[in-house]
Amino acid sequence: MKQLFDDVSFKCSKLVTKNYSTSFSMAVYMLAPSIRNAIYSVYGFVRFADEIVDSFHGYDKEDLINDFETEYYKAMKAGISLNPILNSFQQTVKDYNITDEMIQSFLKSMKLDLIKSDYHSKEEYNEYIYGSADVVGLMCLKVFVKGDETKYNQLKDQAMRLGSAFQKVNFLRDLKDDNLLLNRNYFPGVNLKSFDEKSKKAIIEEIEEDFRIAYQGIIKLPLEAKFGVYTAYVYYKKLLKKLAHTPCNEIGNTRIRVSNYSKAGLLAQSFVSYKLKLV
Repeated sequence: MKQLFDDVSFKCSKLVTKNYSTSFSMAVYMLAPSIRNAIYSVYGFVRFADEIVDSFHGYDKEDLINDFETEYYKAMKAGISLNPILNSFQQTVKDYNITDEMIQSFLKSMKLDLIKSDYHSKEEYNEYIYGSADVVGLMCLKVFVKGDETKYNQLKDQAMRLGSAFQKVNFLRDLKDDNLLLNRNYFPGVNLKSFDEKSKKAIIEEIEEDFRIAYQGIIKLPLEAKFGVYTAYVYYKKLLKKLAHTPCNEIGNTRIRVSNYSKAGLLAQSFVSYKLKLV
């Protein structure tokens, strides 16, 4: 009956993905069925940790994130957790040899959100992004290559750049909430109170370079993963383009989105490109 509980656990991770991110859920659905559950479990784990530090106002966030970490390691040792998100994730960690360095780097960045509001140097900025995004890309790559370490080492730099690009787009999209609600500024040397086109242009150029390098890895991914990752890439590129055409003051006062209608069009576009072997 443990298998039934494991199945329910992965379904819970899938439910978290579908409810928190329609775009990421759409991309995961484009992956081969054999790897979808593992990616759902990765998303469930990182989403819950992120929610603790970003959303659970009025609760002791430090206690919650520490408890989450403790319960994860208990699950790893026991091979089970009554928290279905941790139960599914610990199984994925073991099945795909996700390293503890990745887990610790991710949790370190999450904990920084509890104590740090400004990133004054490029080194601080890069360290935060490595833990909050790059290692998530590496976790997913571990699943995509299914234990092929040679392939993993060939693609790890591009996977990290894709994680960086996604995170930086999120930073730019969420400028209003990060600045006004959470009192955070991730971009070093940028004054959000006087955010201007010059600053925005520099950030977008940095992201475009991340995307350029990441694409070289996407086209080399195993077939089971390529279409799903490419779908996410196309969506985030569209969001970046929309941000590039949005005035700075509007980015600082509202959350820029891609409509569901546009997402459907992007999916169709991705499918045609994939089928025509343009990717």
